[in-house]
Amino acid sequence: MTDLSALTYTEEHEWIDASAGSVVAIGITDYAAEKLGDVVFVELPAVGTEITAGSVVGEIESTKSVGELYAPVSGTVVEINDAVVDDPSLVNAEPFAAGWLIKVSVTDGALDGLLDRDAYVALTEG
Repeated sequence: MTDLSALTYTEEHEWIDASAGSVVAIGITDYAAEKLGDVVFVELPAVGTEITAGSVVGEIESTKSVGELYAPVSGTVVEINDAVVDDPSLVNAEPFAAGWLIKVSVTDGALDGLLDRDAYVALTEG
């Protein structure tokens, strides 16, 4: 189980795991996955894509709706989770583990302004 307090979060319900240094893993939170419903399709940016925090970088489609995936950080996509593309239900089943979406080599200061776990929980409960 991932230590959720070690992650950072966005107000758009993405999580960022910076435990590996300058390459961060990104996914959507369990809250977002629950609100979306059963995820049936995931579109992710190609490896090598330069992304900018706040920009749309992908799409997550569920039985309820289609949602946009926003980049929580700026940097270069270095890996995508092909397992999620092949089996989008992983986003629902394991949003903080096997359901990660992309890994990004971040630029300096990319993690500034993100929420800690307590602030994110307060956001979702408010």
